[in-house]
Amino acid sequence: MKKNFPFLIIFLTVLLASCGQKDELTAKKDELAKLKKEAADLRNAIESLEKEIGVLDPEFGITNRKSVLISTIKPEKIHFEHFVEATGSVLSKKDVNISGEVSGRVQEVLAVEGMRVNKGQVLARIDAEAIQRNIEEVEKQLELAIIVYEKQERLWNQQIGTEIQYLETKNRKETLEKSLAGLKTQASKTIVTAPFSGNVESVLVRTGELVQPGTPLFHFVGESDLFIEADVSERYLGILNKGDSVDIYFPSVKENFRTKVSAVGGVINLNNRTFKVEVFLPYLQFAKPNLISVLRIKDYENPNAVTVPNYLILQDSKGDYVFTVENNVTKKRYIKRGMTYKEITEVLEGLSGDEVLVDKGFREVGDNFSVNIAQ
Repeated sequence: MKKNFPFLIIFLTVLLASCGQKDELTAKKDELAKLKKEAADLRNAIESLEKEIGVLDPEFGITNRKSVLISTIKPEKIHFEHFVEATGSVLSKKDVNISGEVSGRVQEVLAVEGMRVNKGQVLARIDAEAIQRNIEEVEKQLELAIIVYEKQERLWNQQIGTEIQYLETKNRKETLEKSLAGLKTQASKTIVTAPFSGNVESVLVRTGELVQPGTPLFHFVGESDLFIEADVSERYLGILNKGDSVDIYFPSVKENFRTKVSAVGGVINLNNRTFKVEVFLPYLQFAKPNLISVLRIKDYENPNAVTVPNYLILQDSKGDYVFTVENNVTKKRYIKRGMTYKEITEVLEGLSGDEVLVDKGFREVGDNFSVNIAQ
């Protein structure tokens, strides 16, 4: 027991020293918290007093307010243009169904879907055997009728025979000639050809099928006479006219070009309150019927417009305003806005274009705020 007594004394000494250090640290923390609270209360009291004095003395408020770090821009004087945007589709005036004109069985189909053909190229053949037999029969009858007519004509020229005999033979010959011409025309219609150059979109008939006049055989689209049709809101009726310039953009192929309005509809659609606008489309290799396009039609322009970015325009009960900077102090400037297109707004009144506007930090300032301009 006596041997362990010195170690016990050392242990108790270390323990007491440790407890003393913890008490001192706790006291310092408590003191720090107390001072922070006093400092916060003091700051609040100072700010409250500054606000009260600022209300009574505006100049004091300006000089004592903390400066806000901002960046600035100037209004732009540009040639401002406003466009009406509408979605349209490419259509073709030569989008047709080619139908059969005679009765018969399809003998041969030469066209396939997606095939490009020229005007007059054969697409299909219909069996013409019955028509051909009729042609041969009428040709023999006509051959005899011509012989009889020629003999009767010689006799009539010699004043032999009656006039009625001459006229009957002449009439029979002419009737057979017309019948033969009709049969040949009918026979020509058994060969189905392309009415104009274009593409075979779909084949609607098969070899061996029996068709009648009017039976659709092919869906055919010409490669010319394409146009774009779009629905435009009735609010622009009277603003858009034939001949107006139009910018066209095709989102699918990322192509654009400029053309003109070729026709403006005069009837309002009751369902969506729009009217039709037709735009001329020149030949474009990528243009296909039903291709989506975006039309940008200019309806307003100002060659000397003062403009500002949309995001800088704020509103209150009095109207629209922006913040300008004069001698490192912000000023609330009320404006009258005009047309807006994309990210730019035209300013009709309130700005001359020579002012300096608050850009970054415009939401952190107010009227008569002291500011520092970032370089």
